[in-house]
Amino acid sequence: MAKGSKGSVNQFLKNPFLQNQQQQIPVPNVKTKKYQLDNKTYISIAMQELLRAQWFWIFVPIGVIILNLVLNLTGAYKNLWIYFTIPPLLIIGYVLFWAIQFTGVTQLEQNKVMFQKMSYEIDGKQILMKLNAKEGMQVKWEMIKSVKKMKDAYLLTISKAQFIHMPFDIFNSENDVKFFEGLLKRKNLIK
Repeated sequence: MAKGSKGSVNQFLKNPFLQNQQQQIPVPNVKTKKYQLDNKTYISIAMQELLRAQWFWIFVPIGVIILNLVLNLTGAYKNLWIYFTIPPLLIIGYVLFWAIQFTGVTQLEQNKVMFQKMSYEIDGKQILMKLNAKEGMQVKWEMIKSVKKMKDAYLLTISKAQFIHMPFDIFNSENDVKFFEGLLKRKNLIK
């Protein structure tokens, strides 16, 4: 009797009808409208995020001013021009350096895909960035370092110079936005 019951369990597990039913369960996902990130928006967001992350560098010009003040008060080195030239040049140079870097990213051939019009398909495994029905790119959730909810969009950061900007209006419904945000919370990318 044990053989018969064991055989029926094996038949149940090997039943192709049941396997087909399991494969047909749809995975919930979100499909968005097409969106193109323009160069100005990219540079603006990249600069804002960089300045938020590296605000502490402002202490370098302040340190130069304090050092000069100490040297001036002790009489070791008297000068006034350093107050008006070096700190502003350091600040302008730093910001200009990064602005040039981010502008260069928009011109590189390998980054052209970031600035093409594409739609997104989002599920629990990945984000598909689709140029059309046949061309696209897969971004695994593990590649995303952080997510920031802005006033009008989600910003998914991959690296300092690479991110996915997803405005709320590219989602087809409010339910899609809620599903996406729930997915981000489950992945511990947003609070």
